[in-house]
Amino acid sequence: MYSIAQSMDTDVLVMGGGIAGLMAAIASADRGAKVLVAEKANTRRSGSGATGNDHFRCWIPEKHGPDYRVIMNEVLNFSQFGLCHDTVLTRRFLEKSFDIVKMWDAWGIPMRPTGDWEFTGHAFPGRIRSALKYDGAQQKPILTREARKRGADILNHHAVIELLAEDGEIAGALTLDTSRDEPAFTLIRAKCVVVATGCTTRLYVNKATPGWMFNTAFCPGNAGGGIAQSFRAGAKLVNLELATRHAGPRYFERAGKSTWIGVYKYPDGRTLGPFVSKPTKELGDITSDIWNASFTEVVKNGTGPAYLDCSETSPEDLAYMRWGMKGEGLTALLDYMDSEGIDPARHAVEFMQYEPFLIGKGLDVDINGQSSLPGLYAAGDVVGNFRADIGGAAVYGWISGDHAGASASGRKLREGLERHPAVEQALARCASIMERGQRGYGWDEANMAVQQLMSDYAPAGPFEKRSESLLDAGIHYMRALRDKSRAGLGAVCSHTLLRALESLDLMDVGEALMVAARERRESRGPHLRADYTFTNPMLGELFLDVFFKGGKIQTEWRKRNMV
Repeated sequence: MYSIAQSMDTDVLVMGGGIAGLMAAIASADRGAKVLVAEKANTRRSGSGATGNDHFRCWIPEKHGPDYRVIMNEVLNFSQFGLCHDTVLTRRFLEKSFDIVKMWDAWGIPMRPTGDWEFTGHAFPGRIRSALKYDGAQQKPILTREARKRGADILNHHAVIELLAEDGEIAGALTLDTSRDEPAFTLIRAKCVVVATGCTTRLYVNKATPGWMFNTAFCPGNAGGGIAQSFRAGAKLVNLELATRHAGPRYFERAGKSTWIGVYKYPDGRTLGPFVSKPTKELGDITSDIWNASFTEVVKNGTGPAYLDCSETSPEDLAYMRWGMKGEGLTALLDYMDSEGIDPARHAVEFMQYEPFLIGKGLDVDINGQSSLPGLYAAGDVVGNFRADIGGAAVYGWISGDHAGASASGRKLREGLERHPAVEQALARCASIMERGQRGYGWDEANMAVQQLMSDYAPAGPFEKRSESLLDAGIHYMRALRDKSRAGLGAVCSHTLLRALESLDLMDVGEALMVAARERRESRGPHLRADYTFTNPMLGELFLDVFFKGGKIQTEWRKRNMV
């Protein structure tokens, strides 16, 4: 049996050191709170924004005019973001967004690298543009510096493996130190916790390269831990059943599709979407944002593949595109194209739709980023009722951290967490996994089993349907897989132990998703039901919560919070 190596106390614990986590740490520290960041990798280069981003959704009055509703309408109705928003959060985000943009610019993240606030890409012809072009290549080292400058402590290579609640409120967390082979555990008592663990990947079979699950457009280490642990602690999740699918170059999964400057076309040269016929850096080709299912459809119906054609892009715009790719963090893709002699000016690049994942689907939070579990906050891609990607992570990281830092002064640290049942269970589970060693099942086997079950019994469209009978079977199999994995998983070091625990977290996320999908008796967005093929207007202003109570997973419909 393992014991706790050390205990630490803090006002605010930030779970995850990505964009949202570091902004939460900075804001909490500015409030005078004692802050501790627990990051499973290293905050200088971790998360989906590890090596860059180049578009930041925001409202800048001097560019867009004095009425935020112009950009709010664009975000909700003319982007890939609007399906799962409580619009009171969207408004709060937009009203704070320019402050954060200016803050980043002052810290040294180039938010106007061309000399002005420039909006290019992710845009429709003739409509206002809401995606600020910036250079995020060094955003993580800079945010790490700013957090440390304010006195925030950062525990790199410390993954939170269990959130702890007492009397219906958050109390702290247990972390696993993966910096050495032998596992070590730190207990953290906290007045408030901010969950900022990013999107959930590795839940479905990798569409580009099945069996190679780390070939993903987003951080592969984001394996549902924040969602699963919050769920087990008693927090409500929302919109979990409405999984997202991204798109990008075929077989080489990378985000940044709007950084490319070209036109999507059929093999015979016809344009795929109706929005642009000539390359334009101001717009990009938004077909890939609002209709990325097209890349699957053209293969299914035999009219594809679909290619991005940059042959008519000017040399100046091609140079701008390459610069943007560096800012987006696509250096590996650039290196590959250079080594293979791939020139976008001469070679069309095939695009595809990637596997489902969870982004903007997760914890249900209020306007301050606080979840249904008092003292537990969430920000960034792990939130289920608001999404704005990098901009949303930065702004709501700040909002949630600011509120957590302020409210921590009115809360007390809990005593006796060393004897908390969740701590004892987690330590015992880790010990049994390590004792089995190589005799046990590998974490990758368990993870791939999760992916197979999710892809077969709870697929996300297009062309694939869910039904009550399929979901019932999937839930049954997922529970059996969890029981078998708990009894048989083995690990040989702290790293493979963490991967085994991530696989167990994914099983909890997968079961919760399937329970929610069974309850949503309609077809909406990527959630297609063979037994309920219509979209029910009565559910259009409702969101579906799923939560763990009384030893059972329960669901509850709630009113969507509108401005």
